[in-house]
Amino acid sequence: MRESLKREAEARMPTEWGDFNMIAYKSETSDYTPHLAILHPDMDVNQSVMVRIHSECITGDLFHSQRCDCGKQLHIALDYVQKEKGLLIYLRQEGRGIGIVNKLKAYNKQDEGLDTVEANIALGLEIDYRHYEMALEILTDLGISKIRLLTNNPEKIEVFEKSKIELVERVALEIEATENSKKYLQTKKETLGHILKL
Repeated sequence: MRESLKREAEARMPTEWGDFNMIAYKSETSDYTPHLAILHPDMDVNQSVMVRIHSECITGDLFHSQRCDCGKQLHIALDYVQKEKGLLIYLRQEGRGIGIVNKLKAYNKQDEGLDTVEANIALGLEIDYRHYEMALEILTDLGISKIRLLTNNPEKIEVFEKSKIELVERVALEIEATENSKKYLQTKKETLGHILKL
């Protein structure tokens, strides 16, 4: 059974998007990849808070990979958090939860012609290992009861339909497809049911 999260550290973090506070949440003291809450210092928990739940993507977030839309989504989300005095929850579940090693193996399968779902299956993996209960714990710890959720993912919406936190509005976060990301985004829409226009 997964241990509940607890705050381990908090600090001010000035960025190119503006000043934020970062809080690290860990379930075990030995965990060196804690989940993170990145929030505007003037966030008002008595209002409906703009929230982005973002799963870690080393390739997209850090190295700006063209295979996905993750890095661009992260940057636009930080713009929203700054303008709307909101919150970004950064969950450490790389590659839909398969980890960076398997993600690179999946990239090779994709280069052979498989889409992201088919690549995971070919490697004997689940399509998506991610879960979002940790985000609910973080929101509860921060005293947030109403949110506007920045997402295209129906699974994230469903999490809140079954929780005590009220989802007031879904805000779309669609990134224009490129030659390198087109198949990835089509798979998100057609196979995983993401709410995308493309």
